[in-house]
Amino acid sequence: MISVEEALEKILSYVCVLPAETKPIMETLGQTLAEDVNSNFNIPPADNSAMDGYAVRWEDTQGASEGNPIRLRVIDEVPAGYITKKAVTPGTAVRIMTGAAIPEGANAVVQFEHTDEGKGLQGKPKVEKRDEVLVLVPVELGQNIRRAGEDIRQGELILRKGAVIRPAEIGVLASLGRAQIGVVRRPRIAVLATGDELMEVEEPLQPGKIYNSNTYSVSSLILKHGGIPIILGIARDREADLVAKIKQAMQADMLVTTAGVSVGDYDMTKKVLATEGEITFWLVRMKPGKPLAFGRIGGVPHLGLPGNPVSSMVAFEQFGRPAILKMLGRTNFRKPEVEAILHGSADNRDGRRCFYRAHVNKQDGQWHAYLTGPQGSGILTSMALANGLVIVPEDTKLVNDGEAVRVQMLDWPEECF
Repeated sequence: MISVEEALEKILSYVCVLPAETKPIMETLGQTLAEDVNSNFNIPPADNSAMDGYAVRWEDTQGASEGNPIRLRVIDEVPAGYITKKAVTPGTAVRIMTGAAIPEGANAVVQFEHTDEGKGLQGKPKVEKRDEVLVLVPVELGQNIRRAGEDIRQGELILRKGAVIRPAEIGVLASLGRAQIGVVRRPRIAVLATGDELMEVEEPLQPGKIYNSNTYSVSSLILKHGGIPIILGIARDREADLVAKIKQAMQADMLVTTAGVSVGDYDMTKKVLATEGEITFWLVRMKPGKPLAFGRIGGVPHLGLPGNPVSSMVAFEQFGRPAILKMLGRTNFRKPEVEAILHGSADNRDGRRCFYRAHVNKQDGQWHAYLTGPQGSGILTSMALANGLVIVPEDTKLVNDGEAVRVQMLDWPEECF
């Protein structure tokens, strides 16, 4: 048997970063930038007001109080998006809205609440045109002014090639006027289930048959981690059917199959996979997910997962997910882990790395992992109840209730947000 690390290293050596494509920014969430992004202008482009109020000379407000208000003449009004040609001179003010450019001569903004316009109006300032304003509170030099280039300076490198695009990055791109951007293309992953026992989910269940759940769980993982699943359906245990289905995957970036790679599987499945490409069948030192196949078919990387539903999901998290991330241009493939107190016990009888399904939460600053019941590789509900995988190392025979464990997080619990 080979280790999890050996298997992952071999798999990652078969895949590479995919070519770039140019897409509308709203279609790039979760993708990786294929170019550096610089700014051609300042953001904000000019000094602007951080408050609704009055643009003034700060010197004119010194000594102001409710008992000794300072009277200023209002010479103009500037909404956001407009610029006044009038300059603020001693004894004058310009009524200004948030985001509007600061007039020439002004060096501070008095917010409405600190003038007679806002006094006692519970944040609802009067809107009628006025010729003067009483300032009730002094301001400091530069108060309530957002400076030009405060966020982004002209010529500055804003986003680096390789950055993952999140909602914040999309907002930044929009602020730079970038409607489209170059990103690493999403990998197209063909998904093929094998076996005579499988039925499509829309068919009436027949005796001795089971529904094809693997296609849906694996395809959902592909979507979750940034790939595009191409569902090929079910290949029966016949050479012609398997070959025909495999040929449909030759335009994909990777083929993922489920079942047909373990010791007890039909020789036909292994024969077809091996004769159609360069496939190695492995036993990986992990539980669940020991049987695994990997190689190339017609130049397309092929990952052969076990048929048991939990095994296929756990193995995909360890090997399929990193392969997708590498193709997406990512460099960090490691899933986040936490240290938690185990509730229940977890054994390891044959020296493999065991992944126990658990629900993880945080209580009083400490993580706790609760096993999700029976841990058989066919019990798919154990995955549905889990948000983490408790890791029992190869050299640990037993972890008792109350001991500390490492947990590979599948999802973060809602209470963490």
